[in-house]
Amino acid sequence: MGKKNWRLERPLHLMILPGLLFVLIFSYAPMAGLIIAFQDFIPTKGMFGSHWVGLEHFKYVYGLPQTRAVVANTLFISFMKIVAGLVVPITTAILLNEIRKQFFKRAIQTVIYLPHFLSWVILSGILIDILSPSSGILNQGLGFLFGAKPIFFLGDQSWFPYVMVTTDVWKEFGFGTIIYLAALTSINPMLYEAAVIDGANRWKQTLHITIPGMFPVIVLMMTLAIGNILNAGFDQIFNMYNPSVYETGDILDTYVYRLAFVNAQLSVATAVGLFKSIISFLLISLSYIIAYRFANYRIF
Repeated sequence: MGKKNWRLERPLHLMILPGLLFVLIFSYAPMAGLIIAFQDFIPTKGMFGSHWVGLEHFKYVYGLPQTRAVVANTLFISFMKIVAGLVVPITTAILLNEIRKQFFKRAIQTVIYLPHFLSWVILSGILIDILSPSSGILNQGLGFLFGAKPIFFLGDQSWFPYVMVTTDVWKEFGFGTIIYLAALTSINPMLYEAAVIDGANRWKQTLHITIPGMFPVIVLMMTLAIGNILNAGFDQIFNMYNPSVYETGDILDTYVYRLAFVNAQLSVATAVGLFKSIISFLLISLSYIIAYRFANYRIF
């Protein structure tokens, strides 16, 4: 029976094989390079010829003053993205669910979902032009309507983190909206009919039926987001930040990039990356445990 099943499932295993090889070659094989985090790595000597230094690089990174600021920036930006990335799609999904004209509803879904397919390389160029203090349409509009002075959104330390959060939500909330709209379809329409008979208005129906009906999906999305709290968005920030906003805009991924490819401190950069990976692994494990207990989510 087992051999028969194997023969029947052989095409499926062959279909998985290319993806499995890709993961093994590009995700698991490079993990051997983590050893350089414990070495005074010199490229000409390689991993086997470099001097072993143990935890010295971890101690060095811990003693750097900018390390604490980078970790704080990463947590702050990630937390704000998680919160805004939940509130905005949920609110949008509830509002779209109230639209009865399907053509208008689908048109809005298409418009808000479109930025999800564009890379940050493209969007960063567009946003840099829009937010420019001299020629950007946003500053020109603020000046025309309110007489406001130009704001250097991408060069001001106080503005930069919030611009990153806002632009990230604008790009991704359309995708989240679709998930929550799908959750709304699972709510029994008879609950709304009973609420109308009891005299509940639209606000009370939303508060007592819609939101509780979406709650399992909300909990699931929230707990899964915990695993990405140290991923504040390398592609986005790398393409939009500059040295003037390092103090509030530098995150772990951009910090690792500069240590490795700008300062040529490969061992130190690997140590920081390994530290981040360990913490991320623990957070992902915790998020799956929470998702299983509160939302009955399983990965198999």
